[in-house]
Amino acid sequence: MFVNAAEMLQKAKEGHYAVGQFNINNLEWTKAALLAAEEAKSPIILGVSMGAGKYMTGYKTVAAMVKAMIEALNITVPVALHLDHGDYDACYSCIEAGFTSIMFDGSHLPFEENLAKTKELVAVSHKLGLSIEAEVGSIGGEEDGVVGMGECADPNECKTIADLGVDMLAAGIGNIHGVYPENWAGLSFETLDAIQQLTGALPLVLHGGTGIPDEMIKKAITLGVSKINVNTDCQLVFAEATREYIEAGKDQKGKGFDPRKLLAPGTEAIKAKVIEKMELFGSVGKA
Repeated sequence: MFVNAAEMLQKAKEGHYAVGQFNINNLEWTKAALLAAEEAKSPIILGVSMGAGKYMTGYKTVAAMVKAMIEALNITVPVALHLDHGDYDACYSCIEAGFTSIMFDGSHLPFEENLAKTKELVAVSHKLGLSIEAEVGSIGGEEDGVVGMGECADPNECKTIADLGVDMLAAGIGNIHGVYPENWAGLSFETLDAIQQLTGALPLVLHGGTGIPDEMIKKAITLGVSKINVNTDCQLVFAEATREYIEAGKDQKGKGFDPRKLLAPGTEAIKAKVIEKMELFGSVGKA
């Protein structure tokens, strides 16, 4: 089912589990994630960064591929197609392309500008039946050229953004995109708790899901996190499985160099990692 993310996240918030957003980078990523969700009977959010959207020749191409693949693979679980860390123009491009959900990341803008643009996009998205995510505070690391240091969000600013009617809120609590450094200080659960106290039933989003210890993930879910983003984990297992295939010389045997064979181990590794994460997040069987 091709849906927006609002209902699945409200159910997750009420049920004290989280729905995974798994970023897609090509056909293999998309196929692996969808098959994993169907096997696990879990709702899923397919995330598309601006960079990945450009790489896949545009948001219209991505939306058409996802819609067609849902039909071809007989996917019955709820699937949302979500713009990840989009700027103002990308949000409108994805709305036009047929995405079911968008994220406007105005966290690097002055707060009043973030507020004004989020308010506008909430009205547009809801009129068209899309869900929308906003961001307050900074997620550490780099995402499509936006570099964050991982500063914690101001809970009062989170409440102000939440009051606009967003469907989900990403708030910086010390989380980082990519691989976490050894000197990482960990998540600020004090900040997360304060944000939940002020935003109530609003589903909260944890970016940078790769590398956070399982116990921290579970605790974050108890404090209102209902959506967890995963990308780097899938990239790492894809690279590892592909490397093992080539180093074993399998690409030199028969037609092992055929992309359908060459990319198969990595695709299976992504599928397994997605199911593993869904089990951790508690979304298995919740479709």
